[in-house]
Amino acid sequence: MIIQAHPGQHGLAQLKWLLVLAVLGIGFVAGVGVYLAESKDKSVIAIADGPEVVVYKTPNCGCCHEWMAHLRENGFKVVENNVATTLPIRTDLGIPPAMTSCHTAMAGGYWFEGHVPADLVRRVLTETPDDINGVAAPGMPMGSPGMEGPNPVTYDLVAHHKDGTTSIYATREGKTSAH
Repeated sequence: MIIQAHPGQHGLAQLKWLLVLAVLGIGFVAGVGVYLAESKDKSVIAIADGPEVVVYKTPNCGCCHEWMAHLRENGFKVVENNVATTLPIRTDLGIPPAMTSCHTAMAGGYWFEGHVPADLVRRVLTETPDDINGVAAPGMPMGSPGMEGPNPVTYDLVAHHKDGTTSIYATREGKTSAH
C-alpha cells in the first residue's frame, strides 16, 4: 500500500493514519514473545525469553501440568513431551531409582527430576556446576511447585554428582497454594 501525501487536509489525514498503523505495528512487535502462561487463575503473564526446559511426562499427570505452569510463570520456555512412561528417559540419563518422581526434565545439559523449584533450575543453569548431572525432588513432596496443598512438608532437593554420590542441593518449606 502506497500512501502519497498531498497538500491540504487529505495529506494530514493520511499522515495520521500512517502514524496509527506505525503505532499498531510497534505494539504488535512488542507483544511478540509475551504469552499467557498456564496457571490456575489464567492471569499470569510471562516473557518467553528464558531457558528452554524439555519435560517428559505422562499425558494425564495434573501435577506435571502445574509444575510446567510454575516454570512458565518464572520465564522458562517449556517443551512438553508426553510419553507412556518416563522410565526409559530416566534410565538413559542414569537417574538413580531413589531420586525418581513423576516427570523428568532436561535443560542446559542437566536433568531435573520431579518438582524442582524454578529458581533452583535457574541457579543450576546460571552456575553450571561441572560436578553434577542433575537435581531431584525425590518422590512428590507435598508443597513443592505443582504439589501445593494441605499439609506441606519441608523437603530436600538432591544433587546427583558425576561420581555417583548425592548431596543436599537445597532444602525448602512446602507451600499450601501456588498463589
